[in-house]
Amino acid sequence: MATLSMVSVPIATSSLPLSARGRSSSVSFPTPKKGIIGHGGLRIECIRIGGVEIPNHKRVEYSLQYIHGIGRSRSRQILLDLNFENKVTKDLSEEEVITLRKEVTKYMIEGDLKRFNRVAIERLKEIRCYRGIRHKLGLPVRGQRTKNNCRTLKGRRASVAKKKSPASQEE
Repeated sequence: MATLSMVSVPIATSSLPLSARGRSSSVSFPTPKKGIIGHGGLRIECIRIGGVEIPNHKRVEYSLQYIHGIGRSRSRQILLDLNFENKVTKDLSEEEVITLRKEVTKYMIEGDLKRFNRVAIERLKEIRCYRGIRHKLGLPVRGQRTKNNCRTLKGRRASVAKKKSPASQEE
């Protein structure tokens, strides 16, 4: 545990409001002792698994879900395969972290998974199948209706000018 000493800093009284000028003219701030690493004695360590820094303050089951390609069921499966208890990530020992890294590398995650999906979509576009054409046009691929919804894929509505009726043109 880090011990802190107090440092007094004098304050110019002319910059203070009138009601505070009669009080003490120094303020104390805690300063860290020599040899302490980090800002104010705080050390933040994140565990890096699969190229992603996972949070320390959450349980392992939920921390693993920060890795793209690992969801709730896969993180639970990893813990079952390794016979780990679901404890807070910062409480893992070095050996547990190493075995967790080895287990996670067995799955397709992060860049490899994104690349695999991108190549699959490009293949669909190349062979000009229905799904590839829908991807290329930026429309829903899985059979959703497009009359009312799918604004995420279609983008903002384009306003269309209404035609004037013949009766209003004669006036």
